Amino acid sequence: MGYFPQWKLKEKGVVAPDERLPTGQTVAMGVQHVVAMFGSTILAPILMGFDPNMAVLMSGIGTLIFFAIVGGRVPSYLGSSFAFIGVVIAATGYVAGSGLNGNIPVALGGIVVCGLVYCVVGLIVMLTGVKWIEKLMPPVVTGAVVAVIGLNLAPTACRSVGPTDFDAWMAVVTFMCVGGVAVWTRGFIQKLLILIGLVIAYFIYAVLANGFGMGKPIDFSIISNAAWFGVPTIHTPVFEMHAIALIVPVVIILVAENLGHVKAVTAMTGRNLDPYMGRAFLGDGIATMLSGSFGGTGVTTYGENIGVMAATRVYSTLLFPVAAIFAIILGFSPKFGAVIQTIPQPVLGGTSIVVFGLIAVAGARVWVVNKVVLGNSRNLIVAAVILVSALGFNSVGGLTFAVAGVSINLSGLAIAAIVGILLNAILPGNDYEFDSADGADAPSSGNLQV
Repeated sequence: MGYFPQWKLKEKGVVAPDERLPTGQTVAMGVQHVVAMFGSTILAPILMGFDPNMAVLMSGIGTLIFFAIVGGRVPSYLGSSFAFIGVVIAATGYVAGSGLNGNIPVALGGIVVCGLVYCVVGLIVMLTGVKWIEKLMPPVVTGAVVAVIGLNLAPTACRSVGPTDFDAWMAVVTFMCVGGVAVWTRGFIQKLLILIGLVIAYFIYAVLANGFGMGKPIDFSIISNAAWFGVPTIHTPVFEMHAIALIVPVVIILVAENLGHVKAVTAMTGRNLDPYMGRAFLGDGIATMLSGSFGGTGVTTYGENIGVMAATRVYSTLLFPVAAIFAIILGFSPKFGAVIQTIPQPVLGGTSIVVFGLIAVAGARVWVVNKVVLGNSRNLIVAAVILVSALGFNSVGGLTFAVAGVSINLSGLAIAAIVGILLNAILPGNDYEFDSADGADAPSSGNLQV
């Protein structure tokens, strides 16, 4: 077996990670994955005061790094992580959405160190195996963590719809368009449900707003005024202990998130990807370090793209270097970025509602496929506490405490992950057993006993 798989051509039906679509379809599906990740990857840096073009550029470079390190075996896209937003704002004193963050270098230092710790975790897993991580974070924990990532993003999606009644109705039209493509089309068109649904909604919005004056018209002048090529703003990290102490705990979320995503992909594809878990952590960590070194956000495997795979049943890993190349082009092209920026707010908001919902459902799928029995009191308590802790603490700004005179803030997701890990370890009945298959291509039966 070579380092990279020998991708076999598959023109219809379910497409496995080591299979590929025809070239034209691969490019189109890659573009759809760019569209799926774009809203979050752009929104996250805006909320932190980072350069969105740099975030998109580093997401593409990070995805290529991840693809190379996992040997093209794990279908994942790396985009801006929302887990960093709260701690970056706390570390820099930034007011979300108020333009450029004047303390970006301080945040970057924390992001780089967080990525370094993540790399160490990845190397340990590569040397010792994934079982200890699975013991700490079995499907009852990871499924809940993945679910709350989507649920935590729900307010963001709904707030992004827009302030007017017309905006609200256009958001409804948008996810109805996506749903219509999913239900009433077949074949390759159905696989492009998010991209095609967004294009249809974009056209409807342009007709109603620009043609009939029913909403804020799309300003196409920003496209003509934008340059074809431009280098995003580069920032050099500054290492301050206060910011590092705030940001490094995010690694807990990243590990749980990546583990949950890989398990979700394992469940969807029937391929045991455990042998590549350490590499996945390492690739994500290196990508985060590199992104933070140049002015980008911390990155993570993207549930949005996993949601697209779940909806299309196309898991070919070749889609992701294609998506990465398009993201890199976008990062270096203000004009291309301007085209994306013309997507009306309610259309992007409606798309986000669908995609974030798919993330939450992907978490529930981890439970179903791994036969997590929520009728079991132990599992019920672990899942319930994770869900409420994440949503509740996130709504009040997390939890702040001091260690050796250094103030540390944990986000709702970090608290939920820690509490879930502790409950899973402490409560009696922790007798689950994972599959023993070691081969990357071995089928995963989801044989979890709880």
